Amino acid sequence: MKISVLTVCWNSAATIEYTINSFFDQDHANKELVIVDGGSSDETLKIVHSYPQDHITWVSEPDNGMYHALNKGLRLYTGDAVGVLNSDDCFHDPSALRQIAMALEQADIVHGDLDFVEDHVTRKVVRRWRAEPRPAKGFRTGWMPAHPTFYVSRNVAERVGNFDLGLKVASDYDWMLRAVELHGFKCAITNDVLVDMMVGGASTRSLASYVGHNIEALQSRRRWLNSGAVDYALIAKPLRKLGQFFSWELGTS
Repeated sequence: MKISVLTVCWNSAATIEYTINSFFDQDHANKELVIVDGGSSDETLKIVHSYPQDHITWVSEPDNGMYHALNKGLRLYTGDAVGVLNSDDCFHDPSALRQIAMALEQADIVHGDLDFVEDHVTRKVVRRWRAEPRPAKGFRTGWMPAHPTFYVSRNVAERVGNFDLGLKVASDYDWMLRAVELHGFKCAITNDVLVDMMVGGASTRSLASYVGHNIEALQSRRRWLNSGAVDYALIAKPLRKLGQFFSWELGTS
């Protein structure tokens, strides 16, 4: 099974080398890295060009933000399955894509565990996201997968379609909701940490972005799940994440 990894970047020279190294370190040989660059003016493309190009597809041109770039990636990838690795994130260890491929042999969608880290040198963990099976009411309960660990078969990607450009910080949430809730696809989890995610992403870098993400997530549930003006998940979704900050394992790698 060929796994395609979409990486969106713009002036990401400070971190993208860690991202690409973690891709090439994967022991799953049948893989592809699709890099969609927004027209970087720093050393990003020089770094990309320094790697063997037989596993890399890349494009560099102005775009209208991360989700517009991801939609380009969905048109470019050639694998049997696809997921996203941000340009400041890394695969946790060399087995990540192999674990994903094995799970996708039995399911349409797979997701797994995620560690939030301060940086990719110390790998100091500040938060742990542990995957849980989809509950009976799914996204209505405040449950959601960790998007950087979320991989789907080509059939799923084609059925779900593009990321919604009307959502500024929660289009990944909306895309996963549509994949899991609307088409009856089989969803599996791994028992492994798949990705190390640097803190400070678009939906978590500030209180305003965090609130904005939850408001847009509610909009998505209202559109696709017929939720009310205020629903249970609006409260339950943040509460589900509280335990991620208080694990006794924090600080270990």
